[in-house]
Amino acid sequence: MGKILFLNIGKPEEYLWKGRVKHSAIAKRGVKEAFLAKEGFSGDEVAEKHFHGGPDRAVCFYPNEHYAFWEKEFGVKLESPSFGENISTLNMQESEVYIGDIYQLGDAVIQVSQGRIPCSKISAYNGVDLLLKKVVETGYTGYFFRVLQEGKVSSDSNIILLERIQETFSILKANQFFFQKKKDDQAIGQLLEVDELAVQWKLSLKKQLIQKS
Repeated sequence: MGKILFLNIGKPEEYLWKGRVKHSAIAKRGVKEAFLAKEGFSGDEVAEKHFHGGPDRAVCFYPNEHYAFWEKEFGVKLESPSFGENISTLNMQESEVYIGDIYQLGDAVIQVSQGRIPCSKISAYNGVDLLLKKVVETGYTGYFFRVLQEGKVSSDSNIILLERIQETFSILKANQFFFQKKKDDQAIGQLLEVDELAVQWKLSLKKQLIQKS
């Protein structure tokens, strides 16, 4: 149990990155309160629907401890929410959170659905070319929640673990099989058996297995 450190929402904006115009909602801004519906927070939108948004990716979370790690790694100052997260807190890193975990967040109830699949906008927005590569290598991707019960969330809401459905696949472990250990068909098959895993991840993993068969 703990309090979230902030609550952020945002809409896509236009950026000029390395001479190319891109649209992104990564630059979210803090709010005191927002209603959390099945599709996400009121007032929060996405630009790249392949990577963000939808019922399985309604809430984006990034562990706060990673900020100190990245600042030391690259010698830069990163201000929250540099990873486009809606919420963050301590003691909920990828190794400590499992697919299917159910949490109370303010008046809402949310469930961990998948690790985040980061895109190049993380590097572009923060001005660190190697950031995306390192995020994937470390598995420090952050993750998404689906919404089981809609409700109001405030910037100082508690986030409380209500139920842990399985203890085999943490987000970090799932990330390893999604990004690095792609040849471990047995483990990937076991991951696919986790009913609570997001649909998009299941499709991607199944496609990966079919291509090798």
